[in-house]
Amino acid sequence: MTTARQIGPGGNANLWAPDWSDTSYWLDGVSAPEVPQGSLPPEVDVVVIGSGYTGLNAAIETARGGRSTLVLEAGAPGMGCSTRNGGQISTSIKPTLSKLAARHGQARAEAIRAEGRAALAWIEERIRTEDIDCDFRRAGRFHAAHTPAAYEGLARDAEVLRRTEGIEVEMVTKAEQRRELGTDAYHGAALFAQHGALHPAKYLHGLLRTAMEAGAQVMGHTPAEAIASGQGGHLVRTPRGTVRARDVIVATNGYTTGTTPWQQRRVIPIGSYVIATEPLEKDLMDRLFPTDRIASDTCKVVYYYRASPDRTRILFGGRVSAGETDTTISGPRLHHDMCNIFPELRGTRISHSWMGTVAYTFDELAHCGTHDGVHYAMGYCGSGVSMASYLGMRMGQKVQGLAEGRTAFDDLPFPTRPFYTGRPWFLPAAVAWYRWRDARQRHQAQALPG
Repeated sequence: MTTARQIGPGGNANLWAPDWSDTSYWLDGVSAPEVPQGSLPPEVDVVVIGSGYTGLNAAIETARGGRSTLVLEAGAPGMGCSTRNGGQISTSIKPTLSKLAARHGQARAEAIRAEGRAALAWIEERIRTEDIDCDFRRAGRFHAAHTPAAYEGLARDAEVLRRTEGIEVEMVTKAEQRRELGTDAYHGAALFAQHGALHPAKYLHGLLRTAMEAGAQVMGHTPAEAIASGQGGHLVRTPRGTVRARDVIVATNGYTTGTTPWQQRRVIPIGSYVIATEPLEKDLMDRLFPTDRIASDTCKVVYYYRASPDRTRILFGGRVSAGETDTTISGPRLHHDMCNIFPELRGTRISHSWMGTVAYTFDELAHCGTHDGVHYAMGYCGSGVSMASYLGMRMGQKVQGLAEGRTAFDDLPFPTRPFYTGRPWFLPAAVAWYRWRDARQRHQAQALPG
C-alpha cells in the first residue's frame, strides 16, 4: 500500500484519501479461493499458460472433458488484467462489418462480427450456469461523442448496425443526454442497451474455483520459462521442473513474454490505468449516473468509466501518458480528466489507483489458432472480458478435437511488423499524437457557436 504522504515532489496530497491503495479496487474484501501448491506433475494432457479469463475457461473445458490439466501462472493466480479491468462487457469486435469485409470477404466478416455477439450471450450463460456471484447485469453502454462530428458518425454507424446486424442501438442527443449521464461535456451518444457489466475479481475467482472443482491443478508463481515441442508433445520448463504435455494453450494476452516469441511479436502490450473515488453521496451518484450505465467515449485514446456495483464510487479508466507510468502519476491525471467530464467531482479524492496490461493487435482483432503445435488465444484490444472467456472456452474444446471449438477467427492472418519483437517502441509517439488530436478536436468543438 502507498499513501499520499509518500508521493514525491509535484504530487497533490489533497487528491489522495489518507489510506489510498495502489492495488485494484476490485480486490478489496474479495477472498480468492485457496489454491493448494502441490508438486509439479511430470506429465499431463494439457498445460495452460496463464490463469486469466482465457486460461481458466480453457481449463474448465479440458478438465471436464477428462484431460488432466495444469494451469501455470507467473504470479498469483488471476493477478493480471482479469482483476484490474473496468468490468465492462461489449460485443468486443472493433472493426466494422465493412472494414472486415474489405479484408476478409463478406461471409467471413459477418461470421467474425457474429462471434462478438455470441461471446456476450455466452458469458451471461456461463455465469448463470456456474452460479458465479459477480454482479453481472445488462447495464447498457453510453458511448459518448466527444465532438459533433463524432456524434454524426455514431448516428450513421447506428443505422448500419440496426440494418445489417440487428444490433439494438439508440441515439441520444446532447439535449437528452443528462437523462443518461450527468454531464454536458459530450455531444450526444449511442446507447447500446445489451452491453453488460460485472465485478472482475468476483468473476475471476468464480472461474478459478470452478476450474479447480473440475479437476484442473493451478500453480501460482510458476512461470513457463521455455517450451520445447516435438512429435511426442511438448516439454514445458518451469523453475519447479519440467512437465510433459500432449497439448499446450498459451493464454497470456498482455503478459506474453519471450517464452512464446512468435506470439509476442504479434501483440502490443498497453497499460490501462484506473482510479476509484472515495465514497460519494447517494444524491450525487444519482445525478451523475441516473440509469447506472457503463460509459465510454469516441476519443481515439478512450476513457471508460462506471459506478461501482454498490453505487458508492466512480471507477474511471483510460490512458493518460504517452509511455507507461507510475500509478501515483496516472492517478492525478485521470482525476483531472474525470473532473473535466464531471466538474462536481473536483473536491473528491482518490481511494485506489492501479493499472493492468491489455494486448492490442495490428489489425484490431482477437486471434486464436495453433502455431508449431501450440494453441493460443489473445489480442482482445481492450474489450476482452467476454471475448477472452469465450475464446478460452473454444480453445478448450478445440484441444479435445470437438467441432464446436472452431471459430471465425481460426486461421486468420496474425500480422506483425518488421523488426517488432514485442517492445512497442512506436507506442509513445502514437499515443501522444492521438491524445493531441483528441484534445484539439474537443477544443474546436467547444468553440463552435451554440
